[in-house]
Amino acid sequence: MTMRTLLTAAAIISSAIGVQKAPVSPSTNDSSLARPGFTTAQPQLSDEFKSLDQQANPLPPEPWAKADPADSLYRLAREAMARSDWKRAAEIFHSIPQRYPQSAYAGQSMYYEAYSLYRSGGDDDLSNARDRLNELKTRYPSIAKSSDGTTLFTRVCGELAKRGDESCAADISSKAEGTAGDNSSSRVQGRSCPDDGDDNDDRIAALNALLQMDADRAMPILKKVLERRDACSAGLRRKAVFLVSQKRTDETANILMNVARSDPDQDVREQAVFWLSQVPGSTGLLEQILQGNGDENIKEKALFSLSQQSEPRAQQILRDFALRESESSDLREKAIFWLGQRRSSENTEFLRSLYSRLSNEDLKEKILFSLSQQKGAGNDQWLMNIALNPKEDIELRKKALFWAGQNGIAIPQLAQLYDRMNDTDMKEQIIFVLSQRQREPAAIDKMFEIAKNEKDADLRKKAIFWLGQSRDPRVQQFLIDLINK
Repeated sequence: MTMRTLLTAAAIISSAIGVQKAPVSPSTNDSSLARPGFTTAQPQLSDEFKSLDQQANPLPPEPWAKADPADSLYRLAREAMARSDWKRAAEIFHSIPQRYPQSAYAGQSMYYEAYSLYRSGGDDDLSNARDRLNELKTRYPSIAKSSDGTTLFTRVCGELAKRGDESCAADISSKAEGTAGDNSSSRVQGRSCPDDGDDNDDRIAALNALLQMDADRAMPILKKVLERRDACSAGLRRKAVFLVSQKRTDETANILMNVARSDPDQDVREQAVFWLSQVPGSTGLLEQILQGNGDENIKEKALFSLSQQSEPRAQQILRDFALRESESSDLREKAIFWLGQRRSSENTEFLRSLYSRLSNEDLKEKILFSLSQQKGAGNDQWLMNIALNPKEDIELRKKALFWAGQNGIAIPQLAQLYDRMNDTDMKEQIIFVLSQRQREPAAIDKMFEIAKNEKDADLRKKAIFWLGQSRDPRVQQFLIDLINK
């Protein structure tokens, strides 16, 4: 996952109506430092760095040396971490190597002291965390390596760089520039290719730290990363695409567009188009993608990105695309969906007009859904008109009726429609729609009436079934009366 996969996941939700992906809030895993524990938030840290640590409270390993003189202190420090009492935890961890330098817990305590100081987040705390990690590398190099001390150091230094520490800024720039170079030495040393979501990898951590730095310093490094073409750089390029999207510069949109056109990795190209959704003024570039790209996945991302643009032109491009018979039904459905998510009189009128011109029932169904999402635009009655039209396909009529019911069409109108209706399928659908409005006494009243007086036994059974799902206090007595009838 990338740093803002939850943002992407918001669009994925729409896959239930035909859209595969879209954004939420930033979140990243911190599995190197996180073991099952307690959720915490750290208000002192920058927002970008908080996301690295909000998933879980990273408890140290369980105590393993009961006879060790520092065992009780280690347990106390661990308990303080469990309570997110970072100051207290740092103090106790600090005392262990000071008082018991030969303790089995000394090296681990130095690492977790640094981590507790990092989570505490004050300027002095961060400086002390950096000092402690440097000391850890000297005194306990094996623990520094196995505990991901390099990654934690990069995070600490990234935060200090944002707060004006020039030595850390230079260190972060140097490490990030290293990711823009040749990756062959990493492969020789047996390191795996980094994934953009692996924030425990010091190469990804170095790129993450660029988020803290100003664009003038970060963008040249990110552009170099995006120029890489070796087999091990795709994860770095995916991370760089996200980071570029967060830097609001005059060249941000063009950089992402260039990646979308030329990067050899499909996922990197798709991510570049997706993140254009967060860059104002990208409408024209996204229109070019829809006009000149044959890749449906890329077009799908472009449709989503257009839906996030505030320019009226973006909505017009979506309307034009929905009309385009040369495009696949799946992509046209997605355009229709996103039009439904942006309420406007232009979109409402367009979708109603498009419905009457279509013969594709899947597309018509998506229009019914999209219009149902635009509350208060008179669409409930428009949907009812579709439901009442005997020339429409019965399944479309039933769906229109359902969405009209969800839109709040008046219960008396539904009740009258049931009494006038001769079509059994539609009467059954009305019963179902009433069952979805069980908090309204009028809906229960109508189902009581159907259960008592409907001549069709199957319809009576449907009404009784749905009444059985209701929590209305009158239902229990009604069912008893039916049983004793």
